[in-house]
Amino acid sequence: MAKLPPEPALEPDLPIVDPHHHLWLETPADTASRQGDENPFNHVRREIPRYLFDELHEDLTKGHNVIATVYAECGSMYRADPADPMRVVGEVEFANGVAAMYASGRFGPMRACTGIVGYAELMLGGAVRDVLEAQIAAGGGRFKGIRNHLTHDPHVPMFAHGNPALMAEPKFREGFAVLGDLGLTYDAWLLEPQIPQLAELARAFPDQPIVLDHTGAPLGVGHYSGRREEVFARWKANIAGLATCENVFIKLGGLGMPINGFPSFRKDPPASSEQLAREWRPWFETAIEAFGARRCMFESNYPTDGGSGSYSALWNAFKRVCANTSADEKADLFAQTASRFYGLDIE
Repeated sequence: MAKLPPEPALEPDLPIVDPHHHLWLETPADTASRQGDENPFNHVRREIPRYLFDELHEDLTKGHNVIATVYAECGSMYRADPADPMRVVGEVEFANGVAAMYASGRFGPMRACTGIVGYAELMLGGAVRDVLEAQIAAGGGRFKGIRNHLTHDPHVPMFAHGNPALMAEPKFREGFAVLGDLGLTYDAWLLEPQIPQLAELARAFPDQPIVLDHTGAPLGVGHYSGRREEVFARWKANIAGLATCENVFIKLGGLGMPINGFPSFRKDPPASSEQLAREWRPWFETAIEAFGARRCMFESNYPTDGGSGSYSALWNAFKRVCANTSADEKADLFAQTASRFYGLDIE
């Protein structure tokens, strides 16, 4: 994919904590191992095989006042032994190394990867504690919690596999309970029709901090193509139900992926922040109304959302959506909600 041109930053002094971005390096061996794999990251990995410190730093310094970020798991830099449940600790070690580079101060006051969200297999049940404790140790105080891929939909081929009732499985919930014991957060990546299942999980664990990723991932391809109004109505009702769970937060972003089916995806020439704001505004405004700004946080989901706009264009789109909100609401949406949820040690 061609590199997208940056946009001059709107409101360049507004502090931003980006609570969701990735880092990876796709090697020839990785590419070969993914043949036939329907992992939804693959379309980005093929087009952006490298997104590491240099690429991240370039995006973070394009005019927006990004003061800190949270690294979100993406299967990057696992340890070599595929049979070792501790292999996922490698991703935390990797992200912590990037965080240490920023913590040195040699790259300015920004603190990228100051929070780290890893992965752990909750179907291990109580045995997942060992994995989580190893990640806590590897994170040097930066490991905040985990994310699982709960995505399942029989109408979308890349998500038609797996267990559609995973969140209700006793073993999964046994592992989920360990998060609360260790004071860790939980990121939920699932698809819009699954939101009621997350609400059931949240009600079963009312003290567990949970954040729904990617605006709840409304679908707009295949079976869902051309049914935007129907999808929006169901999503809105599901979001309203989930918002009654006080322990659940939501990340506003992630609408730049192919599964969302918006016209801006891979538009040539690339979509402007004005177009992105028009397409995404109804979803963001509805979520903010349901959850309130104190439980909403904008996310870049970069580079995964790079098919719809440059890093700077995405943040401009978010700012356009919030042009008429109060200063306090903006502070929450762009920085403080993320900082509170993940317990970030930043100014």
